[in-house]
Amino acid sequence: MRKTIKELEDFLRSNMNIDKDTLKAIINDERKGVQKAYSKWIATKEKNQQLLCQFNEMSKYEIELRNSGNTSIAGIDEVGRGPLAGPVVAAAVILPENFILLGLTDSKKISKKNREDYFQVIKKEALAVGIGIVSADKIDQLNIYEATKLAMQKAVSELKIAPEHLLIDAMKLPVSIKQTSIIKGDSKSISIAASSIIAKVTRDRYMEQLAEKFPQYGFEKHMGYGTKEHLEAIDQHGVCHEHRKSFAPVRERCLSNTLF
Repeated sequence: MRKTIKELEDFLRSNMNIDKDTLKAIINDERKGVQKAYSKWIATKEKNQQLLCQFNEMSKYEIELRNSGNTSIAGIDEVGRGPLAGPVVAAAVILPENFILLGLTDSKKISKKNREDYFQVIKKEALAVGIGIVSADKIDQLNIYEATKLAMQKAVSELKIAPEHLLIDAMKLPVSIKQTSIIKGDSKSISIAASSIIAKVTRDRYMEQLAEKFPQYGFEKHMGYGTKEHLEAIDQHGVCHEHRKSFAPVRERCLSNTLF
């Protein structure tokens, strides 16, 4: 009995690898609905192949290190160096050798929904995840560069597995562990990309919770960055303890009107 269009649509949606005879029958099916579903299947297959190539390219650092005898490789990245409010958050992630997550790349290039989905997959499948958070007050004490390094060191120290090598996005850490600094590493290393997702989602959730405490600033919209809306809110309401008072746009505004 010939399958209905709906049955074929469901079949194509759930199967990327189809045997030659079945594929030939679908290609020769003259129904427009079948051909539309087949065209969509082809486009999805091509997209997945592109994503697989991207994933393999982004795995080259990890592959080289594993071929050199390293079994625990931690990718490290941070989020929140530029905002006027909130902490800087770093994450360290050790992925298993057989890990695959198509579409994983720099968290800034991924939609919020996909970041949340990837976050769950990474947390579930990673061998170890460490998170380091450094507050706005500490950023003011140290400066953002030193605070970022501190957050990364905290993230490494939170790993339940001792890493043999660190892959870090454009930083060097004062630790004895061997490390490789990669410019734009979150789009070149799958381990760094994974850590960027963990750090981004963690910080965004923090800022969304902060927005409930200080609704006047709109933190859930701009995550603490210096948008026009944020600067106008500071002008109107002053600053709170989560603002980085060493950052010029904050320092120049309402420093005597701190909220607690």
